[in-house]
Amino acid sequence: MKNLITKEKLGQYFSITQEALAKVKVALDEERMDQAEDFLDMAQRYYDDANYFFDEKEDMVLAFAALNYAHGWLDAGARIGLFKVKDSRLFTVDSE
Repeated sequence: MKNLITKEKLGQYFSITQEALAKVKVALDEERMDQAEDFLDMAQRYYDDANYFFDEKEDMVLAFAALNYAHGWLDAGARIGLFKVKDSRLFTVDSE
């Protein structure tokens, strides 16, 4: 089956979400800092949960779900301008 969650696929998703987290941490909208920090906090918490589910519980399904939530918070924040990013590879925004 092609659609299985594998350690390799999860590794790729962890890498992409970690890269996206790093980008937004230095691109917060200063005029809406409280909201930007809230979105970043939620994304970081879900990313940390994904690591916990993967490393401690060895539950790849929950890790995958948490990674999707983490990236969803990052993507939503980028889309509404809380994160000043222009990277259409990592976010649903226009590239520079």
